[in-house]
Amino acid sequence: TIVAGFGRVGSLVCDELTSAEIPLVVIERAPGRLAEIERMGYLHVTGDATEESTLSEAGLDRARVLVTAMASDAETVFITLTARQMAPKVMIVARAEQPSTLKKLRQAGADHVVLPAAIGAHRIVSLLTNPTAVEFAELVTQRSSLAIEMDDVPIRSGSPLDAKTLRDADIGRRTGTIVIAVKRADG
Repeated sequence: TIVAGFGRVGSLVCDELTSAEIPLVVIERAPGRLAEIERMGYLHVTGDATEESTLSEAGLDRARVLVTAMASDAETVFITLTARQMAPKVMIVARAEQPSTLKKLRQAGADHVVLPAAIGAHRIVSLLTNPTAVEFAELVTQRSSLAIEMDDVPIRSGSPLDAKTLRDADIGRRTGTIVIAVKRADG
């Protein structure tokens, strides 16, 4: 995983990736942030992530994921365009500050776009309107000592569960699994 930008969001992304034991390389051009990157022991490339040579030096051709964590939406769009042209199969997760940038980043080739301010606002309202559900979601999704896992389980055509209702499938009794959502082929 390559993380472009080691500011407020990028450093948190790196912390989370490290906690998940996912190897990473940081691209950062600000000299003032390099000491912290080195102190954390992260592999890094000093340079401008909008430049092809910097993305190449970071190993874009070998990366599975590129996270653009820049504060500037214009830079994020440019990095996304450049990376998509250089590595068509890499997954690009892009940070955006303005909701109007979401469409531009999708057109530039981002697979996922995250708007931290929108996520924060949504979480605040969720805490006010449904605090128990938020607490449960945090309990299940954050790394903890609980023996709880969440996973997607695709039901393919021809599976014994294909075309069965949840009641008829009796998944809970048979497996101990709790189904919390069903996502149909049409979304």
